[in-house]
Amino acid sequence: MGKRLLDIGCGAGGKSMYYASQGAFVTGMDIVESYAKESSELANILGITPDRFSFVLGDASSLPFENGTFDCVVMNDAVEHVADPAAVISEALRVLKPGGRLFMNFPPYFHPYGAHLSDAIGMPWVQLFFTEKTLITAYKQLVADLPDGRERIDFRISSDENGKEYFSYINRITLKRFKKTLKKLGIKPEYYKEIPLRGFLKPFAKIPFIKELFVKMAVCVVKVDQ
Repeated sequence: MGKRLLDIGCGAGGKSMYYASQGAFVTGMDIVESYAKESSELANILGITPDRFSFVLGDASSLPFENGTFDCVVMNDAVEHVADPAAVISEALRVLKPGGRLFMNFPPYFHPYGAHLSDAIGMPWVQLFFTEKTLITAYKQLVADLPDGRERIDFRISSDENGKEYFSYINRITLKRFKKTLKKLGIKPEYYKEIPLRGFLKPFAKIPFIKELFVKMAVCVVKVDQ
């Protein structure tokens, strides 16, 4: 109760509203401009007052907050979407108060639907069988005639300086890469767990080389020293 919480990658604010309803003072942050209006409208519908929830538009790799501003930072299904996970994690820890915690959970890239294309392509592990170029072409064709097709395409696909299209919505982070990022930052998690897709698949989720295919979610909690 009464804690200041930063929700990085808050989207339209659904989870932020839950945190606020539990007594937290929530700042939601996202890089997508349309979420500012959507989260504000949702707050009004749910009766969440402006002192309980506010939205900040910006890049989480450069947070506009002073050191030690928040009691808690949450990155719920956000780690896989930021361009520079190390920079974002570093910034999240910077704005935490001593004793504060950073909560992260994400589906690794080789999760059956880790390509984040299941709104149009329902094939599991599709990222293992087709090149990014092929997937971009297929995705664009499948959503082209939908009412929000253009919006979906613009949301997920960008072009680099050479004009080559790529999926900018995800960073392809794996369990291995995530743990290497933590090690590089000198972070020893207070809690870390890899949750298997199903209970009976737990043995496969522990086997090197193939475990990435059978982990549903990585959960990590980092505590800032007092």
